[in-house]
Amino acid sequence: MDLIESYKEELRLVRKFWTGFWIILLLFALILLPWYGKEHWVYILTLIFIFSIGVQGQNLLIGYTGQISFGQAGFLALGAFTFGHLVRMGAPVLISLLCAGLVAALFGLLVGFPSLRLKGPYLAIATLGFGIAVYQVFVNSEILSGGRMGLTVQKLPALFGLSQVNTYYYFNLLLATLFTLVSYNLISSFLGRAFIAIRDNDISAEAMGVNLTIYKLLAFAISSFYTGIQGGLYALLLGYLEPNMFTFLETISLFVAVIVGGLASVEGSILGAAFVILVPQVFSNAKHLVPVVFGVAIILILIFEPLGLSGRWLKIRLYLRMWPFR
Repeated sequence: MDLIESYKEELRLVRKFWTGFWIILLLFALILLPWYGKEHWVYILTLIFIFSIGVQGQNLLIGYTGQISFGQAGFLALGAFTFGHLVRMGAPVLISLLCAGLVAALFGLLVGFPSLRLKGPYLAIATLGFGIAVYQVFVNSEILSGGRMGLTVQKLPALFGLSQVNTYYYFNLLLATLFTLVSYNLISSFLGRAFIAIRDNDISAEAMGVNLTIYKLLAFAISSFYTGIQGGLYALLLGYLEPNMFTFLETISLFVAVIVGGLASVEGSILGAAFVILVPQVFSNAKHLVPVVFGVAIILILIFEPLGLSGRWLKIRLYLRMWPFR
């Protein structure tokens, strides 16, 4: 492992030339892909971009802060329907997205209060109750959800001469890149270090001056903000919303992505999002096998690779760096 000589150097996202080279090459490939790839795969990558934002938020809460939440479907629904109603009222897309995230963050603060007293399975049950409550409210409120007809959302028009699919692709690629950069900087900051300290030992963290009340609530708010943005982007992409899109299965999908991708890893969040989106595509003719694949994947990861796909990728990089002397 390379020795980091200063905090300023640790804050740098790219510390080596070749790391920057491969990142630029990857971004360049993603920019060119819509011009040479099939439209179906462009759409799938768009879904991965959207999903990766929510998984990063979930990872900030579970992986970095050690707070378990099974209420993400509720925040997803709040973000999506907030965005849908604002767009229908004529609000700009970006303002609507920001409001979707803020509404979800506000409810995240409220849900975060039980985390001050509850831990482990008790906190998980409390957050699960919130997700179920939000679902029931939307199912039984025609004003909020649009009733049986659902809620139609005006789609983003094609821009700069691109097709609508490519417009959505570049828009979500830009947002996913932005949120990824924010995540990297956040976990390297004092805030991220406080989250990690709470995860490792909250009593010691408090003794060192970390305010548990503020930072636990912040973790829930930031995680919920990410999830609310994900919900708004889903609404924009699909152009239609109804409560059954936000069942407990959405929470499970986010949880699977975090575990399989790798806890406390931004790269793992992206890999986990890709896994959760691609598996249903591979088993499109046998969708009943998708939950089985998710369950088996979690078991295999926990037994053989607790650090997830990001941990396996790190080991491959270390092996190649030492080859052929290993």
